This record gives sequence, C-alpha cells and structure tokens, in this order.
Amino acid sequence: MQKILGFLRKAIEHYNMIDEGDKIAVALSGGKDSITLLMGLKALQRFYPKHFDLIAISVNPGFEFFNSDFLRDTCSKIGVEYVEYESHIKEIVFDIRKEKNPCSLCANLRRGILNSTAIEYGCNKLALGHNEDDVLETFFLNMLYAGNLSTFAPISYMDRSKITLIRPLVYASEKEIKKFIKRNNISVMSKTCPMDGISKREDIKDMLYKLTVKIPNVRANLMGAIKRANINGWKDVK
Repeated sequence: MQKILGFLRKAIEHYNMIDEGDKIAVALSGGKDSITLLMGLKALQRFYPKHFDLIAISVNPGFEFFNSDFLRDTCSKIGVEYVEYESHIKEIVFDIRKEKNPCSLCANLRRGILNSTAIEYGCNKLALGHNEDDVLETFFLNMLYAGNLSTFAPISYMDRSKITLIRPLVYASEKEIKKFIKRNNISVMSKTCPMDGISKREDIKDMLYKLTVKIPNVRANLMGAIKRANINGWKDVK
C-alpha cells in the first residue's frame, strides 16, 4: 500500500486533485484499478492534511456476471458507502443498437450516469481508475486512429455537470497495480464485458509491450513527451 500511496500522492499533489471539504465519488467497476484506487484513497483519507469524504458508485450495465454483492462487501470491509445504479447499457449498446465498436458509446453512457449519480449524492469530484498504461494506450489510439496528439487529462472540470474528474492513478503502471492486488490477496470481480480482450485497445496494449521489450525506457520517454508538450493539461513537474 505504501507504494500505491506514493503514486497517488504524487499525482494528487502535482495536479491539486483534492481540496479541503471535497466529497469524492470513486467509480467502482470491481476491476483491479478501481479497487486499488478505492482502497488507496481510503488509506490516504486517514492522514491526508486536507479532509475529504468518500463514496463508491457502481454502474450496473446489465451484463451477466456483474456481482453487486461482491462490490457491496468490498466497500463494507473498508468502511465506504456503496451506491449502485442499475442501467440498461447492455440492452442499448448490444441489443438495440448492435454497435460494432461499442466501447465509445458504452463509456459515454456510463460516464453520464456516474456524473449524475455523483451530483445526486452531493459529490463535487469523481475519481476514475485510469492508470499509466491507460494514458499511453489512449495516446496511441488517438494518434493512430484519429490523427491527433492527445490523451485524457489528469484532472478536468466538466462545465455541464459541474463535476471535476480526477485520475489519481495516472503515475501507477498496470504492472504495479497487479503486484499490489496479488501480494495482498485482494479479490477482484471477473470481467463482465463481452468486448474484453478483443478491442483496439488490446492491440495497442500488445504493441506497447513489444516496444517496451525493444526500448526499455520507452514508457518513461513517452510520459515525458506528453508532459513536456502540455498535452491536455499535463505538466512536467520536477
């Protein structure tokens, strides 16, 4: 946990993600990233100089293996309020619209529900579990498929919803998160989305792995380039 807290504090302090009196909703999917984020913020809450409140919000997309009881128990064990929103995302995306590339629509629907539920429960910030790998994969996806140099921001204010999105895990690699989960014998929910493992993101993940084998410093170089170019609010903090 100390290592995860180190990643969290670095990102939070670099981008001023937490202010005194914040009420933060953690988007809890049940995967390794969101559970690590929730546990990390709960641990940070005990000693962080700025007081903040914490709840977990899960969007039930209607997939077969979504386990509400598991998520509720996970939150109960660490003393975090659990909120679940039962949605029709699976029906809309896969049954009605039959999307060939469903990830974007699914993400947009889920984000809209998370924003509105966070507002309903009095939250001013929404914490998402994107890690360093997600930063780099999104950068490559946008460059190769959309022709622009961009990735998501560590922190961003949503004018329409008045919610601030924060991503405290952006300095933590997927490898470190997996280590944390394994070493602490933490249970995570089985993947529920039928697109897991067959999306364009998986192809980019494989490409990034191969690049890392050939160029050991490639991840640090890419993150450095994103920061120095001030892409989407990133900054090169020493």
